[in-house]
Amino acid sequence: MTDAMVELARASARSLGLDQAEIRKGDATALPVQSATVDVVISNGVINLVPEKERAFDEIVRVLKPGGRLQLGDILLDVELSEGARRNIDL
Repeated sequence: MTDAMVELARASARSLGLDQAEIRKGDATALPVQSATVDVVISNGVINLVPEKERAFDEIVRVLKPGGRLQLGDILLDVELSEGARRNIDL
């Protein structure tokens, strides 16, 4: 979401020799990708931070090619967190 994040991701991809990787700055609810053009969406710890989760999943479905894959890693809780815990960035 920030220029610094984009540059770090590009540097990491270059250092790993991932010439096929394309890093774009965007928002999970309005992906800067054409419909049905993506083979794999990888989301690690992102969806839980998106207020409009349904829109984020709609975007994933929109951009994936038929037969495309979603690899998702995130945080799930079955209890309500206290206000203090929700505001503690270190958690």
